[in-house]
Amino acid sequence: METGQVMSEAAPKGGGKREGGLGAPTRHPIDWKSEAFYDEVPLFKELERVYDICHGCRRCVSLCQSFPVLFDLIDESRTMEVDGVDKKDYWKVVDQCYLCDLCYQVKCPYVPPHEWNVDFPHLMLRAKAVQFKNGEVGAARKLLTNTRTIGGLASIPVVTEMVNAANRSPTLRKVVKNLLGVHPDAHVPTYHSRSAHDRVNVVTGALPSGRAAGPTRGKVALFVTCYGEYNMPQVVDDLVRVLRHNAIEVKLIEQEQCCGMPKLELGDLESVARYKQFNLPVLHEAVKDGWDLMAPIPSCVLMFRQEIPLMFPDDAEVLAVKARIFDPFEYLMHRHKAGLLDTGFRKPLGKLAYHAPCHQRVQNIGPKTRDLLSLIPGTQIEFIERCSGHDGTYGLCDETYAYAMKIAKPIVTRVNQADVDHVTSDCPMAADHIAHGMGNTKPASHPISLVRMAYGI
Repeated sequence: METGQVMSEAAPKGGGKREGGLGAPTRHPIDWKSEAFYDEVPLFKELERVYDICHGCRRCVSLCQSFPVLFDLIDESRTMEVDGVDKKDYWKVVDQCYLCDLCYQVKCPYVPPHEWNVDFPHLMLRAKAVQFKNGEVGAARKLLTNTRTIGGLASIPVVTEMVNAANRSPTLRKVVKNLLGVHPDAHVPTYHSRSAHDRVNVVTGALPSGRAAGPTRGKVALFVTCYGEYNMPQVVDDLVRVLRHNAIEVKLIEQEQCCGMPKLELGDLESVARYKQFNLPVLHEAVKDGWDLMAPIPSCVLMFRQEIPLMFPDDAEVLAVKARIFDPFEYLMHRHKAGLLDTGFRKPLGKLAYHAPCHQRVQNIGPKTRDLLSLIPGTQIEFIERCSGHDGTYGLCDETYAYAMKIAKPIVTRVNQADVDHVTSDCPMAADHIAHGMGNTKPASHPISLVRMAYGI
């Protein structure tokens, strides 16, 4: 079925149509290889249809900036309906969507199998793909989403200090704004000259063959990710230590490319496909050799669990990888259920503000990170389920930074009021964004680093 294809011709105002349904939400494959996918005539027809449904519902108004922009366009139009909005202004809504997926997963009552068949994020993805194919994405955005290229260059020892110094300099940040469109006040991650592969290879070693428990096999091949490799190698080290502490054999995927999420959000689906062509044979080989897969960033897990399978629904390697990739805390809680998690924590963590990231929530695995952190004695958790507004590049770019901070403000206010000892999120960019909004008065940590701290290892 083509993305956005309507299963019923009923108009949103047709009357008598039920809201919600009993069927579990499902998603259609992304028909990105067809010419029709990039045809603006059916795209604009579908945008108008879905915008009209959203206008009649409005329950997503608090999620992100896309919906306030849409509703303001409608309310300020001559008809106060979608038909009064200039078609060229439809792109203003698209530009504010960063594919967090929360509208689909937690708010919209009209997702498939409902007859209105609303998949707002994937409609926005289609529109972004049209923008990209039409050459409407600038060189700066393309470069900014080349995370592995930027990370590789920034990790060259002589370059690392220069890049980190530039990020700390208000004067040089203005230069970066002109070159890459990065807002001078946005939090920019630190780069490290010793990558995760350089650092972690020093401490890993063979363990006895893994012990299976539930869906886990006790052997993990770790997809390090671009961010893990260059921006948070210590967190990768912490994850390896925690897994090994729990008698889980670990190895790193030695050759990998970006998972493709930054390019997906840009609408550059051809680059996503190229990364897939590189990564999937390597990951599939690990699965065939008896390894489970894991990544320390929720967005990367989501790419292999959802987006790539929807782009390549008939690819056997893709489906095999989808079935064997895990979120770290999901994996550990499976082990805990089988009695194989070491719960001999030595150090309390005090009070934590734990933010559940969007791309973890939409995997429908439940709050496994919170559940594991709750096992640590002397630890209180302020549990936050709300988008941080960062999304990798959205919280960096000059034109969207203010919106990203606006979206984060309710979280920042809540964390400040809670008076916590740590700010933590499985998404390190979200944690840093929240801490940045607090003026960096509290440290931002990855929860796996806190678990290692609690173990005292």
